[in-house]
Amino acid sequence: MDAYIVIGNPNTRKASVVRSLTGCFNRSVRDIQPLGGKPLLRLYARVGSLQDTRCAPEDFIAEAARMRCNAVLCCLAPGANPDHRERFPDAQSYLAAFKAAGWRICSIAVLGQNGGGVRSPQLLQFPQAPITAINQTARAVRAHFGWE
Repeated sequence: MDAYIVIGNPNTRKASVVRSLTGCFNRSVRDIQPLGGKPLLRLYARVGSLQDTRCAPEDFIAEAARMRCNAVLCCLAPGANPDHRERFPDAQSYLAAFKAAGWRICSIAVLGQNGGGVRSPQLLQFPQAPITAINQTARAVRAHFGWE
């Protein structure tokens, strides 16, 4: 499973970026065309950070598997859910669980300043995302993800 991740604090417009990239309101499977004529991605997109929507890493992995897709796009908060830190941990813990499940982290977009300490060569930070026009941020994230 290829994973595309958007990380950001509240009000960094994670959901708006995902909606702009996919046209999905809450969660849906979409076909995404990568750059360079590569085969279509059958992408399961989920809006809202997994911690805020109370979706544990193992639950999201199972949910994505049921969608019969080859890629996912999801949002993560940098830190754990304050009410249930162990069940809904920080972004680094979600990424570790995804990797342990055999997922390939293709790209990470950090909106705003806080990436939760995540370090990766696939990570690009968009510090102005909370104040930049959403279409400009989405265009930049799309380019980072390598999508048309």
